[in-house]
Order: sequence, then structure tokens, then C-alpha cells
Amino acid sequence: MVSVSLHVFTNLLQNKGILISSTTASKLAEALLELFDHDNSHVQVLSLELFFKVMDLVVDEGKKPLEKTLSHSLLPLFLHCHDENQHVAKASRETLLRVTEFLKRRKLKQLVKKEQLSKFAKCLLAEDRSRAAEHLRRALPYLQNPQEPLRAAAIRFMEMAGEPAMAQKEELQARSEGLQAPRNSASSFSLDIENRTQLALKALEVGLSSGSTESLSQEQHL
Repeated sequence: MVSVSLHVFTNLLQNKGILISSTTASKLAEALLELFDHDNSHVQVLSLELFFKVMDLVVDEGKKPLEKTLSHSLLPLFLHCHDENQHVAKASRETLLRVTEFLKRRKLKQLVKKEQLSKFAKCLLAEDRSRAAEHLRRALPYLQNPQEPLRAAAIRFMEMAGEPAMAQKEELQARSEGLQAPRNSASSFSLDIENRTQLALKALEVGLSSGSTESLSQEQHL
């Protein structure tokens, strides 16, 4: 049903000369953003393509209200550039490129064009320092994503975002080095992901405690 609805919206927007009102554009973009993480890859691609069209067809007075949702899409799009499904990864890169262009984030746009995703993450954090805690919260659900590449990308991002907080809490490193030895049956990659996830969550807890009143328990998210 979701797939059919996306097809209907896409077909409606194929008409030449059609424009999307500011109210419709904002509501549609918010709904589509939630579908980026859908468990069906076809739905993901359709939602990304429609998200792209919304940016192209929104009326001029609707561009400013749309910027907030587009800013929220930067991290999910970046993470899905690592998607195992190549169609989703390609659509994510193309949409991310269009979003950075729409928002006039020139440095980010150039990094996407050059496919320098590791530098993209660092640049995003550097430009949005005041929103580090927000980015950490958005990355957190991806630690439970069934795809290892997405989990690994989220962990790397969270580690980078949590570095300032960790620098102020030197004991975190000592605690991370003393993590309980994992089971022998697990792969070395999985063990590394598990340890790095715990370290990232500790950094997240410190970062949020200094930037917001929200309290998170790392045990609840593991």
C-alpha cells in the first residue's frame, strides 16, 4: 500500500508545470523522511526519488520552511549511502547531493560529488557544532540496523561527534579498555563493533548531559 501511494504521488508530479505548495511540501517531506529507513528497499528508493522531486517542485515561498526537514535528512541520507542495496545507496547519494545544493552547503556538496563520505561526516559535524547532540540522537537508532555497513557508519559518526565530550571525560577511555572480554564464538569484526558501540554510547551520554536535559541509559539501547 505504501509503495502504491508513492507511485501515485510520483505520477501526479510528472505533469509539466505542476508546483507543490509550501504546506504540502513540508508535510510530504516529513512523511518521506520516515520512509528512508523502511524495511523494503523498493519503498526506500521510491521515497528518496519523491523526496528529490519535492525539492525541485516546491514553490519559491515554500523553500524556506522546507529547509528544516532537509537539514534533518542530511545524516540519514549520509548513512544510507553505505546501504548494502546499491539502488538505495545510489538514490541516497543523489538525494544527498540535491539536499546540500538546496541548502547551499557548498563544502558538503563537493564532498558528496567526490564521494568522500568520511570527510563529509567530519565537515557536517564541524559546520553543525551546536547540533552535535541532535546528530548523536539521530544516529543512535542505526546501531540496531540489521545491516553491518550502516551500523559501522553510525558508530564511526558517533565516535567523531563524541570526541569533544570524551576529551573532557578521560576516564571513558580507561573504562572502554576494561570492557568484559567477549565470547570466543563471535567474529573479530562483531566484537570490534560491540566494543565501539559501547564506547560511542558512553560518549553520547556525556554529550547529551552537557547539551540537553534528556537522560539516556546506554543499557536501554544495547
